[in-house]
Amino acid sequence: MTELHASAGTGPGDAHFAVFTDREDAAAVARSFAHPGTRILDHPSGRPWLVGQWDDQEIVTARAGRTALAVVGCCPIDASELEARAARLRDPAELDALARSLPGSFHLVAALDGQLRTQGTASGLRLVFHALIGGVRVTATRADLLAAALGAEPDERQLAVRLLWPVPYPLFETSLWREVTAVPPHDALIVAADGRTVRHSRWWTPPEPSRTLADGAPLVRDALAQAVDARTRPGGVVSCDLSGGLDSTSICFLADRSPARVVASTWPGRDPADTDLYWAEQAAKHLPDVEHVVWDADASPLVYDDLLSIDDLLDEPTIGVMDRSRVLHHLPGMAERGSRLHLTGIGGDHVAWCSEAYYHRLARTRPLFALRQLRGFRALWQWPLGGTVRALADSRPYGKWLADAAGRLRDPVPATVTTSLGWGMPPRLFDWVTPEAEEMARRALYEAASTATPLHPDRGLHADLEQIRSCTRIIRQWDRMAARAGVPMASPFLDDRVIEACLAVRPSERVSPWRYKPLLTAAMSGIVPETCLRRSTKAAASMDAADGLRRHRADLLALWEDSRLERLGLVDGDALRRLAQRPSAPGLRDAILYSTIAAEVWLRGLSPARTP
Repeated sequence: MTELHASAGTGPGDAHFAVFTDREDAAAVARSFAHPGTRILDHPSGRPWLVGQWDDQEIVTARAGRTALAVVGCCPIDASELEARAARLRDPAELDALARSLPGSFHLVAALDGQLRTQGTASGLRLVFHALIGGVRVTATRADLLAAALGAEPDERQLAVRLLWPVPYPLFETSLWREVTAVPPHDALIVAADGRTVRHSRWWTPPEPSRTLADGAPLVRDALAQAVDARTRPGGVVSCDLSGGLDSTSICFLADRSPARVVASTWPGRDPADTDLYWAEQAAKHLPDVEHVVWDADASPLVYDDLLSIDDLLDEPTIGVMDRSRVLHHLPGMAERGSRLHLTGIGGDHVAWCSEAYYHRLARTRPLFALRQLRGFRALWQWPLGGTVRALADSRPYGKWLADAAGRLRDPVPATVTTSLGWGMPPRLFDWVTPEAEEMARRALYEAASTATPLHPDRGLHADLEQIRSCTRIIRQWDRMAARAGVPMASPFLDDRVIEACLAVRPSERVSPWRYKPLLTAAMSGIVPETCLRRSTKAAASMDAADGLRRHRADLLALWEDSRLERLGLVDGDALRRLAQRPSAPGLRDAILYSTIAAEVWLRGLSPARTP
């Protein structure tokens, strides 16, 4: 049996587990999941139900007759309320409404008359996987738990797909192991009483974007306040990012209204033109009870820092490894100040703003309004007139767009206007990816294109949902890393209720060339001071990325000296080594190496028994 990496231990914020039916053959398989430190929650029969690792503060359970419920993660429901829900439950489908009503971020697991129902979050921050092990269907919250029990090796074709930049929907939601199946975030997994038969059942659909800004802003404020309250209600000390941007500033002011004592953390940018510190200090003036910690900008880790020493156990490659050191660096300092949880503003860009691709539909349904707005976007983003017209005229369905992209993997990256008003950024492969890997990726794209439907017929809402899910794939792994570092992280903007409240507002009022994040500004009016709400810029940190490339050239070279991807025949190691020796090469600032580095670091992080 494949061994788990030494980093597989857990702390608060890193609950993970497998779920088993109430059968003798399932109990036999469950024993192979019981490692030192593993916790077990039993069925009434005494057979294992949940097997994994979690902290007491992360789980609420209830039983009533032949029904058992477990909420694992962050959710303010108490055991008595959950027990009342369990007593009324007659069909697993009734849990859809419960899942759509609770704030927080959690897995919901139910056992009812021998059936199992398991779901994560619509955001994709908490996922569900399943596999057939020893003749029984096992559900888990991480794909690597199932792969380890199977002794499975990563699928080379899926690794080739992950070399695409970017990986398009639905391919980025596929498990890296052929034997392990991923459940789409909007689905729950139902395992029948026979312990083998499974089906996916849709529990979540995005709201129709029909609310006005005036009607929607109070609901966004309430949802975000509940999301922050779910984390701060127990009191103690919590820390918050305070970058000076609207997103983290909003979280800080909401946390300051809670019983918890707040410590705010600011990393100034290295670029002299970066105004983050100025705006963070403006916010701090209005937070007299908040301790404000400003770190030394020159002590901040750079992009690409410590790539060779990353040993986190992850169940998929993530470009988040590039910023891992930057994300975790301040957490020990927050722990010294007593922080039990670190709140971030991550996700605000994805939910409070929205894709300009909505204007593809608005140009047809409200042409005069769309024309006026598009004129502003052209000036703001320097879109050429011809490219804008062509992008608006492109009405290819999603499957056709995906298939066309499969045939153009080596083409130059398209113009920004094409990706902003279309289905998204079409994937590309770069010079160091071998023809064999290209063929595997192209075949996977063609197969996906033959059956793929977009996340929503409106390409704007599709783009929003895809960006949210792409973001949570990274945050999900950062959360694991932070929990291991000793201070778990939370991103309230990525709670399902917050996402729903934002998506329900008309896109014509959510994204505008004339106003910056109008929805969040309106929602936070009266909570965040007007002086802070007036900020209309965002730091890019491009200097940190460029400096990181130069400073860590030797690490990048070492990364390719004994490349696992090269052993598999997926990359040309010589080409990568030549590239590492000239970090100022054109194009590298555009993150084109990220997906390749992510796959290489992931393969190196697997235990020796699972390394190809």
